[in-house]
Amino acid sequence: MYTTETQIRVRYSETDRMSYVYYGNYAQYFEVARVESLRSLGVSYREMEDEGILLPVLDFSVKFFKPAFYDEVLTIKTSITELPKARIIFDYETYNEQGVLLNKASTTLVFVNKSNGRPTAAPAAILEKLNDYFSA
Repeated sequence: MYTTETQIRVRYSETDRMSYVYYGNYAQYFEVARVESLRSLGVSYREMEDEGILLPVLDFSVKFFKPAFYDEVLTIKTSITELPKARIIFDYETYNEQGVLLNKASTTLVFVNKSNGRPTAAPAAILEKLNDYFSA
């Protein structure tokens, strides 16, 4: 399993009238965490796209337990729990500064060949970098 942590400070504009982080903002938070997780692995979204591979989101789900508030620093734990094939699944857990679990989420993305728009196998470079985290 490959796991990273990303911190995000909640901005005022991301809250609603109840002073909670508006639920729609979590998709952006998870995108930041996902991109940073791959960057920590040594994989750049930009380079992957320049090499002809896109990663559109196929599925997104989230379960909320507690709200986050303005100016809190959130820690998003991002995990890849299985080697990708044509799809890659990211699992997320969001914690507040007190270490309280606020939500759990998951996104499934598909590796797509930019030139023909069809699903393709995960790039060998990603598999090589992830392999060490999944070997016994």
